[in-house]
Amino acid sequence: MTLPRTAFELAANHTWLITAEALDTVMAVAAREGDVQALEAKLGRPLDNTRNVTVRDGVAVIPVTGPIFRHANLMTEISGATSTGSLATDIQEALDNPSVKALVLDVHSPGGEATGINELSEMIFQARDKKPIKAYVGGMGASAAYWIASAADEVVVDDTAQLGSVGVVLNIRKRDDRAGEKTYEIVSSNAPNKRPDLDTESGRAQLQTRTDELANVFLDKVARNRGIPREEVNNRFRQGGIATGALAVEAGMADRLGSLEGLIAELAGSTSSFSTQRSVKMTTVKTTAELQAAIETGTDPKTIQIAEPEAVDTDKIRAEATQSERARCKGIMDLASAGFEKEVAAAIDEGASVEATGLALFKAAQDRGINLQAIQSDGAGAPTAAPPKEDTEAAERAQGVNAITARWKNG
Repeated sequence: MTLPRTAFELAANHTWLITAEALDTVMAVAAREGDVQALEAKLGRPLDNTRNVTVRDGVAVIPVTGPIFRHANLMTEISGATSTGSLATDIQEALDNPSVKALVLDVHSPGGEATGINELSEMIFQARDKKPIKAYVGGMGASAAYWIASAADEVVVDDTAQLGSVGVVLNIRKRDDRAGEKTYEIVSSNAPNKRPDLDTESGRAQLQTRTDELANVFLDKVARNRGIPREEVNNRFRQGGIATGALAVEAGMADRLGSLEGLIAELAGSTSSFSTQRSVKMTTVKTTAELQAAIETGTDPKTIQIAEPEAVDTDKIRAEATQSERARCKGIMDLASAGFEKEVAAAIDEGASVEATGLALFKAAQDRGINLQAIQSDGAGAPTAAPPKEDTEAAERAQGVNAITARWKNG
């Protein structure tokens, strides 16, 4: 049996339990052996003064993995968890480094501790004007991890990615006294709500209120980050549920489907001007009410655009206007009687309605001593009974107008 002579041959003669992508990396490393520059191009080089950030063609890839805690400690080191403090340091270093032109948050986390998440999210949101910041979710991006991802200027997800769980959970355990022991707790009189009694409905209600207050902050910030009206977020995001891949995009949790490698290549291929032009998610509004709602949710006014007006069928409008004008002129001409040609011509020129013309003719007839009965007889084709004595002048005028316009309306 001939022994393998190169690292590539050694790797090729092994049996592997490994994903295809990882095996490709192993084989590439083995084939290039000592080619450090080629290896850095494939895997990325570590970014100075950071913990786990790598840079590939000017794109800093920042892992957001495992449970998220406020501070880095032995638990985060052992379990592969993430701390918001370390993330903030890594992100700032990438923003300050002139060789980095774009950032990708590589998110795969179920969430974590609430403390510190809003601060980190705000840092990311405010930094979007400095350099493009993308979030990529290939596996899980839930709860606190989604809060962080939503602050990026774009969220790209895999078909199988799991996003959402926008909500807050408060987990409290009561420790029972040991046998033979008893614990007493005295709370100052000014602070009866300092230690809610979970065995009572009022105590649980206090903690529910506290949890809901934090959840409202979560929803407010996600609405702003994603450019979605606040009142729509909860239902569109499944009331704390999870959405997968394309469904997450449809709900507005993410912007598009893609891969991490594709996203890095896309950012790496951008020109240097890309570092000063971030991808902006525009919010389109159609009405003043929608504009007000967008502003109230914290949407950046620079990202709000007014919807284009619907196409106007000018030919249809012109035809309808012509038809309406013809009907008006015909109606006025039908009111014409000998001696009233001047009033009729003026009504047509001035755009008066048929009813207004009828009133003008009635007044002109009165000025000339023509009574209501004569008008009614001329307009309806037959004499009518005289109005009751108690009729007012306004009623007589109305009858006169009706008599004149009857000729037009009745054909």
